[in-house]
Amino acid sequence: MATPSNEVLSWTSQDPRESQLFNAWGVVYRFATVVAPSGQSTTTLWRAVRANKEDRVAKLEWASNGGLGRAVIGKNTVPMSDLVRPDPRYPGARIFNAPDGLTYRWRQTPGSADVVLEDSAGNIVAVFRPTRPTRYQIGDVYGELHFLRNAGAATIMHPPIMDTVTVTAMLYRFCQAFGL
Repeated sequence: MATPSNEVLSWTSQDPRESQLFNAWGVVYRFATVVAPSGQSTTTLWRAVRANKEDRVAKLEWASNGGLGRAVIGKNTVPMSDLVRPDPRYPGARIFNAPDGLTYRWRQTPGSADVVLEDSAGNIVAVFRPTRPTRYQIGDVYGELHFLRNAGAATIMHPPIMDTVTVTAMLYRFCQAFGL
């Protein structure tokens, strides 16, 4: 349930590489994947800036074997593996450094299907919640991405961080789905 302090985006598709995140306003983020004649797959993340206008947020170039390759987010190029580094302290958890210079951790919540994003102080700042498939006009929804607007440093909704969180949530889902 959305409250003034939360932003909830419904996430279409079981394959996060070809999916959309939307709310009552419309599509906020869109992942689109193309396969070149060479077999190279590239996923682009687009963010809606207004009706019929999108900005490219990130380009994810997958490895030739379909695994993690490299990510171009803004002007920064990093190995995708840097965005979903295993955290040795928590089995299955993944960590990444965000544009604010802090380390964040995606991890499964014990006894729940929820995957939480914690900031470096341990505050939960976002949640991915799998849902039963539900049909919408935009597409079938398989989960929700909750941004907790006022949690931690209250910067989760700032575009560079929100964009990075969206990319890392997609990569976390990808790694979980394919056992990486």
